[in-house]
Amino acid sequence: MRQLFPVETGEVGAVVEVTALLDEVRSAPALAVGDERVVDFLGRFARALLAPAVARAYPELASLGFFLRRGGIRRALARLADDELRLPRGLVFHVPPANVDTIFVYSWALSALAGNRNIVRLSPRAAGAADAVLDAMRAALPGVPGVPGDPVRASQRIVTYDRDDAVTAALSAAADLRVLWGGDASVRALRRFELAPHARDLTFPDRSSFAIISADGWARASQAERRAAVEGFRNDVFWFDQAACASPRGVYWVGGSHAGEFRAMLAEVAADPEPAMAVQNRVGAYGAAADGRAARIAFDSPALTTLEAPDVIRDWLGAGVLTQSSVSTLDELVPKVVRRDQTITHFGFSRAELIAFARQLSGVDRLVPFGSALKFAPVWDGYHLLAEFTRIVTVTV
Repeated sequence: MRQLFPVETGEVGAVVEVTALLDEVRSAPALAVGDERVVDFLGRFARALLAPAVARAYPELASLGFFLRRGGIRRALARLADDELRLPRGLVFHVPPANVDTIFVYSWALSALAGNRNIVRLSPRAAGAADAVLDAMRAALPGVPGVPGDPVRASQRIVTYDRDDAVTAALSAAADLRVLWGGDASVRALRRFELAPHARDLTFPDRSSFAIISADGWARASQAERRAAVEGFRNDVFWFDQAACASPRGVYWVGGSHAGEFRAMLAEVAADPEPAMAVQNRVGAYGAAADGRAARIAFDSPALTTLEAPDVIRDWLGAGVLTQSSVSTLDELVPKVVRRDQTITHFGFSRAELIAFARQLSGVDRLVPFGSALKFAPVWDGYHLLAEFTRIVTVTV
C-alpha cells in the first residue's frame, strides 16, 4: 500500500504497512467537531484549488474550492442541532469510485470537519484531477513535515493499493464508519469485509439522473437565459465524462418541445471528445438502438449524440450521449421515475410546480437548476452528511 497524503518522508508514494498506518492514525491527537485547525486547513486547500492554473486545467475543481471556503463550511456546521452534544464517530474508511476520481474530497472533508480520523483508499487508476487535488492538499498542510503534534497531518491519510483483500479487511475491521461509493456490484463486494459490531456502512451505490425542460418556460426565456442554461447543462453533462451519479443521461421536454434549438445550442458549446470517447459514443448509441430502446439516432456534433426514446436510458453510453423524450405534464412523468434516480436538473419551472412534482415521487433526492447537478452539498443522496459523520451524546443532569 502506498501513501499519497500526507507525505512525511518527502517521497510521494512511500510504501506503508496497514498495521503501521492504523497505529499512526489511531494515535493522532484528537480533533473536535468543527475544529478550527481543520477549518483553517480546508480554507487553505480551497484557495489552492481556486488558483487560476488549477481552475483552468480542471474547471470542475472550482466548485469544490467554493464548497470548501470558510463561509460554506460555517453554513454546513450551522445545520447541526444546537441542543445536542455532537462528537466524532472515530475512524472513517472511505472507498471512492475510480470513474469520478475527486468525489472522495467531499465526504472526506466533511468527515474531517466532524473531527474524525480518516483513511481514503484512492484507486490506482485515478489521475489528472485527483493528482491536482493531492497537490493542493499537500500545499495546504500546516507546519513542517514531521513536526509532531499536528492533528490534521497525523489523523488524515490517503493511500492507494491494487486489489488486496487483507488490507481492505484490516481497514474495514478498524473502521467506526465505512463510506462506499460506486456501483451496486462494488458495494456488494466491499460489504464482504466485516465491520466491527458497532460500525456501519454509508453507501452511495448506482444512481442515475436526468433533466426536465418546460417548453413554456423555454419559450418565455430570453436568448441570454437560454444560452446560460445550455452552458450550465453542458457542464452537468461533460464534467466527469457524464459518469457521475448526478450527470444527466437524458432530457424530458414537458408540454411541448424546442429540442431542435436546444440541441443546436448544446452542440455549439460542447468541446470535441477524445477519439476513444467518440468511438464509445457510437458503440453506445448503436447498441441502444439495436436493443430497441431508441427509435432514432442523431449525431448532432462530434461531442453530442441524441437518441429519441420514450424514456431516459439510464445506462452510461458515453459522454455526450443523451436521450430526448417528451411528456405532456409533470404528472405524466411521475410513474417513469424510479428509486435509483438521484438528481433532476430543471429549467423553466416554478418552485411551486417542482415541489408539487417532488411530493409525488418515489425516487429522486435533488431537484436543482441547470449547471448545479455536480455542485456538492452537505445533504447528498438524502443523507445529512455532517450528522452521519458524528455521533450524538446525551447528557442529563
